Amino acid sequence: MGKISTLPLIFIVFSKELIDALRDRRTLLRLLIPAVLMGPLLLLAISGLISSMQERIEKRELLVIGIEHAPTLRNYLERQSYTLKPAPADYEIRLRNTTLLEPVLVVTSDSEVEIVTDSSNQRAHATVPVMQRLLMGFNQERGTVALALRGVSMEVLQSVSAQERDLASAQSRTSRITAMLPMFIIMAVLYGALTAALDSTAGERERGSLEPLLMNPVPPFALVAGKWLAVALLGWAIAWIACLGFIPAQWFIKNDSLQALFQFGWEEVIAFSLLQLPLAAGFGAVLMALAIRSKTFKEAQASSGLIVTLVGLAPMVSVLNPAGESAWYLWVPGLAQNTLMQRVLKGETLDWMQILPAIGVSIVLVVLCLAYVAKSMRGAVAR
Repeated sequence: MGKISTLPLIFIVFSKELIDALRDRRTLLRLLIPAVLMGPLLLLAISGLISSMQERIEKRELLVIGIEHAPTLRNYLERQSYTLKPAPADYEIRLRNTTLLEPVLVVTSDSEVEIVTDSSNQRAHATVPVMQRLLMGFNQERGTVALALRGVSMEVLQSVSAQERDLASAQSRTSRITAMLPMFIIMAVLYGALTAALDSTAGERERGSLEPLLMNPVPPFALVAGKWLAVALLGWAIAWIACLGFIPAQWFIKNDSLQALFQFGWEEVIAFSLLQLPLAAGFGAVLMALAIRSKTFKEAQASSGLIVTLVGLAPMVSVLNPAGESAWYLWVPGLAQNTLMQRVLKGETLDWMQILPAIGVSIVLVVLCLAYVAKSMRGAVAR
């Protein structure tokens, strides 16, 4: 009978915690606004940056100094439909101060040129490869003409014909643009579960409502399970809303090529949302276990801050690891979700052998942490 009556008690506690969380509109807004807007706003900022860079490239304008010393180079650049404009006298200062957003071609003689830029000025530095390709084309043209005048064929200098063959699918190439999405989704789970977990444990203890709640004829397990379900659901819901935010965001991408590459639809939303369930469940339980040891809400925030940071930064391992993706990634919370979401973005089909490690780790964390929280609550009742 006890086991049968536990389920309704869990549902009652779950409903109570969920209603309390939804009533705190100020906290919900603090969670929803960053989760929904942060990723799309960054996406729009990146698209605006790429669009402005592409516009500058399409203008086909070059800032030059001393171009009169190289009439042949000037003729070549103008034949490539580039407009040559004199650079400002203080171009070096303006490049350092990022008020000049284009590199400067400085010609000292017919055979010596400099491309002046500042690598910390990213917008100016980004168009340096365009200028380098122009100079390479100029050198190749002059070399071809010189050899042709001497009756030498260019085939002598090109003994090997090299062509690049890209094995990446269209979705894999797209994932280079969408690679930032998993990080925002994971952070949405973390912060969605964080506030609910701390408020339902340390927050209630600080307000003095936890002890009276424990005096009710509710088994500690039912109480803990109900609170945990509410925490996990809120963390997952914030992540789901964050996923949805990227669908309308791609409608406002300014750059046409980026908009064509960025493909994030309902299939990705569903896959991303399902992959966050183990993280929301496991991380919610861990946060509750940390918070139950704290006497105040601020103390709980301080103790859980390190865990939030570690899980949030876990996806960086895949970026910094020169050896590439490893099998153990799938066993690390946060890193596993990032790895699986990246595969979804590349158009790969996930199998259960890839998903089960994250689910298994989540189950272990839930069982251990909830058992610890229930034991701590029983101890509080005994005192």
